[in-house]
This record gives sequence, C-alpha cells and structure tokens, in this order.
Amino acid sequence: MKQPFVTLEQVKEIVKTHPTPFHLYDEKGILENIRRTKQAFSWNPGFQEYFAVKAAPTPGLLNLFLQEGMGLDCSSYTELMLAEALGASGDRIVFSSNCTPKEDFAYAHRLGAIINLDDYSDIDTIAQMFSPIPETICCRFNPGGYFSIGNDIMDNPKDSKYGFTKQQLFDGFRRLSALGVKHFGLHAFLASNTVTNDYYPVLAGQLFQLAVELHQELGVHISFIDLSGGIGIPYLPEEQANDIFKIGEGVRQVYEQVLIPAGMGDISLMAELGRFMTGPYGCLIAQTMHEKKIYKDYIGLDACAVDLMRPAMYGAYHHITVLGKENAPADHLYDVTGGLCENNDKFAVDRLLPKVEMGDYLCIHDTGAHGYSMGYNYNGKLRSAELLLKEDGSVQLLRRAETPRDYFSTLDFLHLFK
Repeated sequence: MKQPFVTLEQVKEIVKTHPTPFHLYDEKGILENIRRTKQAFSWNPGFQEYFAVKAAPTPGLLNLFLQEGMGLDCSSYTELMLAEALGASGDRIVFSSNCTPKEDFAYAHRLGAIINLDDYSDIDTIAQMFSPIPETICCRFNPGGYFSIGNDIMDNPKDSKYGFTKQQLFDGFRRLSALGVKHFGLHAFLASNTVTNDYYPVLAGQLFQLAVELHQELGVHISFIDLSGGIGIPYLPEEQANDIFKIGEGVRQVYEQVLIPAGMGDISLMAELGRFMTGPYGCLIAQTMHEKKIYKDYIGLDACAVDLMRPAMYGAYHHITVLGKENAPADHLYDVTGGLCENNDKFAVDRLLPKVEMGDYLCIHDTGAHGYSMGYNYNGKLRSAELLLKEDGSVQLLRRAETPRDYFSTLDFLHLFK
C-alpha cells in the first residue's frame, strides 16, 4: 500500500496559508533519490544525470539538482532560459529537442550546451549557423522495429518520430567529423516508464555495441553515451519499484563486457531521468467539495484535470489516499472527479476508497513529474500552487496559484473598444 509523505495534520496546517488544491513536493525524498542515483553510477567517473526539465519545470526543484552537482536536460527555448536563470551553462546543460527552430539552436550554442541532434537534416542547419561547428555533438539513435526485453515488447521505436536511422547515424558521424566535430555522443530513448531493472542494461548493450562499430569503422571518438530517460515508477500499488543500484550494476557489467575490450573504457555515461527522479516525491492535495449519487457515486474535488492531466489524457492510474483514513477499510466505490465540462475529467474511475466525507483531504500520489507541468487552462480554470515540504518540516512556496489576472494577461482587450 502506498503511504503519503505528508500527514493530515501537516495538510491542515499548510492550508491555513495555502488553500487547496496544490502540488506538494518532498525535498527529503528527492535529495535522497539524487544521491542514490549518483552512488549507483559512481563506478563511471564521468557519469552525469541531467534532470529532464520538462518533467517539473519549477526553479525551486531544478535548483535541488544543480546544488547536488547534476545538470539539466532542456528541450525548448524557454527551458534554456530557466537553466540560464539558475546559473547553468556549458556542459551542465544538454539541449535535446526535435523539429527545432534555429533560434533554439543559437541559444543552446551561446550557452555552450551539449547539443543533441534529432535528425540528419539538423547537420545542415548547424553547419550553416555555426562557424566553427561545436567540437562536441550528440546524435539521437532510433533503431526502428520493436524494443523488447526477453519476450516482452517494451515499445515501438519504428513508430517514433525521434532519431537517426543506423545508416543516417554512420553518414552523419562521418560528415560531422569532416566538419570538425572531435567528440561524439550517442543518445537513445526507446521505452517510456519501464518498471524493470533490465531496461537500462539492455539499452546500454545496444548503444555500447553501436559505439564500438562507429569507432572501428569511422575512427571517431565516442566521448559519452546518453541513456536518456525511460526508467519508470510504480504508479500501481502492487508494482515493484525499480532498484537503481541493480540498474547501475547491470549497466556496469555490460560496459565491462562491450566497451572495455574495445579499448573504449574512457566513455562517460549520462542519464536524463525525470519521472524516476521526482515522480514519487510529489502529490496533488485536494479537498472534497461535492458528492453526487446517480447511476454511480461521484466525489467532486476542488482540483480538476488542469491540475493533473494524466488520468484524463491516458487513463493513467494515480493512487489516492484519503488523509486521516489510511487504515480505514476501502469499501466504498467512487468515481473521483473535477469540475471541467468534460466527462474524462476523472482522477479515478470505480475506485475503492474509505467512506469519503465532504471536507476530507485527498492525496493523489506520484504527481512529482509530468503533473503540474502538463497543466492547462481549459474552461478558464486556474492552475494551482506548487509547494515544497522541506527536510525540516517547513513549507516553501515554489509557485503561487494562478489568478484571473494571469489568465487574461496575454489578451489584448483594446481592439474591442476601437
């Protein structure tokens, strides 16, 4: 059974200053996970985690990673702006994007970021833009087909819009080398939210073997290999969490089997984990405000899908705890909803919970990544605040709740009166 990192008593204290709904993050849990990840890959001296900004683009969270010596993975101009505002530059930033505007490449180049090219045509773009071309460039690989572990198909890269084919990769490295690139990186993201310790080692084996082939055929120097994201979290209570130490050890074994014999033991490893780093250490706290009984029993919250889009968008499961009733029997069947004019605005469908009373506080688990960041303003709904539960038990406001002034701030009303 999932246990929340915050108690009913703590929430009652928090709402005296910050009304629900709000996203709450666990500083202690995030910092401990950062340190575990660093330790799990400490056998590789050059290892660096670049937190995926898209997962939680909140400065107060990003700063935790920078303070621990990690970097940031950015995918857009504004994410680069966030990184720069926090003092990140150079190899503390990986810029990994697709369908990329020239101004985004220019900004990444100005910051000295490691640029990860998604498409063969990007080579023409950067060759025309930069003289000299950056000496370090990464390219994203898409092997096509299905990505499987044993007999289990994990994902379908052939339908993915990302990356170079193998032939494009060889042609691209050859051309980039001629243009002056001296240090190459390989990157691949072949499956999402995997709950298995085998994903990274299997992916690493494919990329390590590819690196050997590239080095032997082209004579290029592979400086680093970016395993990107894909390590998931157990959204379902019965799922077993990934063990980052077993993952790190699995990658080490493959590294020693493939790269060391090829004389390529100087390759640094990188990761761009987002969900794994912060997902379990965030929750959405909402209060019950409406109960409806028709053909089903509905519990309405003061939060809705603008605060957490995943259940409505994907039918994704997020566990729900009724705070203060953690040990009560879950013997009432509810749909837990928000107030959008959309029938998919449901945090849970046919979910067994303890008897819910109006005014109860619900903790919706595992919103620390791709939770707040995927929010929107449909129906004129306003996005909630983000708060950090500090290690000492205090609470820090990371982002205030939106107001109607924020909602209307991009509109130009003047033309209505001309």
